[in-house]
Amino acid sequence: MSRLRIFSEADPSVVRTFSIDHAVIAAVLKAAGVRFERWQASAPVQPGASQDEVIAAYRGDIDRLMREEGYQAVDVVSLNPDHPQKAEFRQKFLNEHTHAEDEVRFFVGGSGLFTLHLQDQVYEVLCEQGDLIGVPDNTRHWFDMGPDPYFIAIRLFTNPAGWVANFTGDTIAERFPRFGSP
Repeated sequence: MSRLRIFSEADPSVVRTFSIDHAVIAAVLKAAGVRFERWQASAPVQPGASQDEVIAAYRGDIDRLMREEGYQAVDVVSLNPDHPQKAEFRQKFLNEHTHAEDEVRFFVGGSGLFTLHLQDQVYEVLCEQGDLIGVPDNTRHWFDMGPDPYFIAIRLFTNPAGWVANFTGDTIAERFPRFGSP
């Protein structure tokens, strides 16, 4: 179940806003400039599936997004609890960073936690299978897949180089809940 929690950047112990209603989550995020949509993720792929398998299964959606939004590159992040580099991947994404372009992810399996640092608030968005999130360029954020990741996400980019992060050096992510925290 998708979830939104909003905190003050100064106090990660108090949830200011909470919702599990997809329409409410989408509306709140839209007001903050973040795209959040519910799509069909019905092709049978499993975490650990190859990039080619996942792209082939969702080729129609990918092609439509690339045409409509001008994306130039696509890749797949597919991790399961047995992945030998899961700890390194988790740590890399846990640090606050930005991108020079929108970051778009379509979750076709499992779940992950996007946390967005917008002005003086922190928006925690639990994305589940079927969720598409579009984080605007230069938005401070981090991503937590948990200690035992189980997700498949298709990522789309306007930069043909793909995922390029600009780490902020801010330690804010260390103060906020991790994936699986109550």
